[in-house]
Amino acid sequence: MGRLALLSVSDKHGIVELAQKLVSEFDFEIISSGGTAKTLQEAGIAVTKVSEYTNSPEILGGRVKTLHPRVHGGILARKNLPEDLAELEANQIRPFDLVVVNLYPFEETIAKPDVTVAEAIEKIDIGGPTMIRAAAKNFANLTVLCDPNLYPDYLAELAKGELAIEFRQKMAGIAFKRTFAYDRAISSYFANLENQATEEELPEIFSIAGDKKQKLRYGENPHQPAVWYTTSNTGWSSAKQLQGKELSYNNLVDLEAARRIIAEFPTDEPAAAVLKHTNPCGVAVSSTLAEAYTRAFNADSVSAFGGIVVLNQTIDGETAEALTKTFLECVVAPGCSEEAQAILQKKSKLRILILPDLQTGEKETIKAIAGGLLIQKSDDFQEDPDNWEIVTEKQPSISEVAEMLFAQKIVKHVKSNAIIITKNRTTLGIGAGQMNRVGSVKIALEEAGIEAEGAILASDGFFPFDDSVRTAAAAGIKAIIQPGGSIRDKDSIAAANELGVVMVMSGTRHFLH
Repeated sequence: MGRLALLSVSDKHGIVELAQKLVSEFDFEIISSGGTAKTLQEAGIAVTKVSEYTNSPEILGGRVKTLHPRVHGGILARKNLPEDLAELEANQIRPFDLVVVNLYPFEETIAKPDVTVAEAIEKIDIGGPTMIRAAAKNFANLTVLCDPNLYPDYLAELAKGELAIEFRQKMAGIAFKRTFAYDRAISSYFANLENQATEEELPEIFSIAGDKKQKLRYGENPHQPAVWYTTSNTGWSSAKQLQGKELSYNNLVDLEAARRIIAEFPTDEPAAAVLKHTNPCGVAVSSTLAEAYTRAFNADSVSAFGGIVVLNQTIDGETAEALTKTFLECVVAPGCSEEAQAILQKKSKLRILILPDLQTGEKETIKAIAGGLLIQKSDDFQEDPDNWEIVTEKQPSISEVAEMLFAQKIVKHVKSNAIIITKNRTTLGIGAGQMNRVGSVKIALEEAGIEAEGAILASDGFFPFDDSVRTAAAAGIKAIIQPGGSIRDKDSIAAANELGVVMVMSGTRHFLH
């Protein structure tokens, strides 16, 4: 008898070609199940169905088909142990030389919008992971392949003669990584269901794992090695790059910061943001996308040079023309018209990325510390003016409240201490990452210049003294929104009343470290 292979796959890419070579070139016999057996038979390949080999029918709608001693005995048998071989013979079990299994698409299923729990459960593979783990455990005696991309490597090794133990061990390692990632996805899914049901903010156990997508040239600096790992096939791993150089570590960090900012704005109103080193240097909303981008760029054109641009609507020709007028690192949008693509090709090194869903992303932020992780829910708090406290004698107008809402969407995405100055839903000055709030106020006002007259100011944290209020009023700021909570709030309120400035306390702090 020839060698024996078990083929049972959900992803049938390359399976016919593999089976043909196994049979015609390497004298394999094939046992297969369900849809895989049907696919191979239709291709004219001789196959023994698992149900025929085990003399047990598939039951429960296909839920049980490979869970049988004749299958797992053949996978787990140790060919160097006489007692194992004797048991195989007594039970008419043949040892397998190759197990080819991949799993039901659970991750892809739960990534679909509005997927039901019942639909997700039916995509939890049982027999597949069991066979993969069993075969990986017994790599000393057989080979396991869990990914179609591994088929060519296996055939190349097989052509050399006897398969090296090192190769079989490598395949086993890949298999265990796959089952780990699969179980992690299932565990995370059920943890999210439990959190939704109990309103728990974070699970008791938080696990994270990723697959290597690509090695990056370097990290934040040339002496720091870096790799891009993906945890799913959504998000940036699914983005389409239309043109430009390969993405760098810093590009990806900035792009995620850009995505989080633009997710604050609904897609029915054109919005644009320009970022540098994860901080926005300009954000604007307008009646057209081109106008929104132009206003965002002009908010701080010096800092915008070499920046990241994010748009919440499809790039049109007019916007594309504006984008080509300066040096930018990346542009990301949910789409790009053919006219815009032709225009942007003038800047061949400019990275253009299309990510249709810029509104959906990770719900947590993760930071590594020595011996552990810090996990927190993302700051997706939605401001409600009805919950704000107007603490000054002077009341804000309807337009000023709208401007404050705009500023609050941005201030939480600026490194603390953060100060935002806006007018007409356009940032005029941004003070970011200073060690004291007075410094951030001065930077933001300096950027705004004479445009600060009649503008509003938003702060991510309270004012510990009244000096910032007085500085802002002197520059022409007419309204301030801040969380409040300082023991000296009365001083700031008194200064605002004295100077005729509106002050609103939101009650919500937005630190970003």
